[in-house]
Amino acid sequence: MSKRILMILAVISLVLGINKLSFAMSCGDHSGDQQLAQAHSGHEHGTAEAVKEAGSPAEAINAGNKICPVSGEKIAEDLKTTYEYEGKIYNFCCPACIEEFKKDPEKYIKKVEEELKA
Repeated sequence: MSKRILMILAVISLVLGINKLSFAMSCGDHSGDQQLAQAHSGHEHGTAEAVKEAGSPAEAINAGNKICPVSGEKIAEDLKTTYEYEGKIYNFCCPACIEEFKKDPEKYIKKVEEELKA
């Protein structure tokens, strides 16, 4: 009877240990015994805080332009497209305007700044 109980406890320990290791490995690249021993206490995936800790740049800021800097047309909210450039998100009326923006960003950024001042 005691052998049966010991065998059941051993199997349960093995299953739980494998499950814990499997969970730790599914969370990303972890190296070292210390990280596995901590069993992911105190960290979350996909949060802005985790990104900042990794040394990534801060979240981009919306430039807030309502007029497409390339075409000069008012941007319809349901059709607008956006493009991030040097930490700012610029709004455009269509994807073709983004391609034009990429050719000379500074030219179009000046137009956005003028729009926002007005």
